[in-house]
Amino acid sequence: MKNIFYGKEILKKLNLNKQQDLIITIKGDFIDPEYIHKIKTHSKKTVAFFNDSSKRCPKIKRVYHLFDKSYSFEKDDCENLKMSFLTNWIFTKPDIKNQYLYEISNVSSMDNRFNILNSISSQLKEMSVRYKFIVLKNKKNYKSDSLEIVKNKLSLEEINQLNNESQTLLDINRANQSGLSFRVFECLGYNKKLITTNEDIKSYDFYNPSNILIINKDNPIIDSEFFNKKYESISENIYYKYTIDGWFKEISK
Repeated sequence: MKNIFYGKEILKKLNLNKQQDLIITIKGDFIDPEYIHKIKTHSKKTVAFFNDSSKRCPKIKRVYHLFDKSYSFEKDDCENLKMSFLTNWIFTKPDIKNQYLYEISNVSSMDNRFNILNSISSQLKEMSVRYKFIVLKNKKNYKSDSLEIVKNKLSLEEINQLNNESQTLLDINRANQSGLSFRVFECLGYNKKLITTNEDIKSYDFYNPSNILIINKDNPIIDSEFFNKKYESISENIYYKYTIDGWFKEISK
C-alpha cells in the first residue's frame, strides 16, 4: 500500500507540471510497478538509481527494467541485472579545522552491527583514543561500557556537528552490500579520514591507505598509527567525478 501511495503522490505533482525531459528516480523499488509505467508517460526519458543491493532489497528486481536506464552502486547487481554502475555522491564541503574534539566518531542504529561497534569502541577506549560512538536504542536490550546508547534520534544538525568535530569517521557496511555508503562520500567531501569494513573500497580510484583504513568485520583490529597520518588530498579530476555535479553529468547522459 505504501508503494502505491508513493506512486500516486508523484503523479499528483507531475500532473501539475509540463512534460519533462528527464525524470530521475532514486530507490524506485519503493514505487509500485503500475505507477512507474504511468510516471514514464510524463517524461521523454526515465532513469533509476539504486543505492541498495537486490539481496537486501529484492523489490529492485521487479522494477529496475521498467526504466529507460537503471544504475546501481552495487557491482554484483550491475553484472547480474545488466544495470550501469554509479556510486553515491559527495554532498559535504571541506572541513578546514586543525583541532578536533574527537579522533573518530560514528552514529548508528542498534542492529547486527552492534557487536563490531562494541569491539571497536572497546579497543579505542583501551588505546585512549578520543572517540564518540552513538547507538540508537531499539527493542533489543544491548548493553555496553564503551558505547553511548540513546533513546531519541539525533537531528541532522547534531550529526553534522559531530562529524565536524571528528578527524575520522567510521563506516560499517551492511551485510550483503559492497556498494559504498554515503559515509564514504561524507569523508571525501569533508577531506576526512575513514575507517571502514568495506574491503571493496580498495578498487576505487580515490583509495589511499593514508586516508582509509580497512578493517576486518569478523576481527576488527584498529591500528593506532592511522590516527597520526595526515589526510592526503585527492586530485581535482577524481574529486569532481564524485560530486553531485559529476554524478548528474553521468546519470543524465
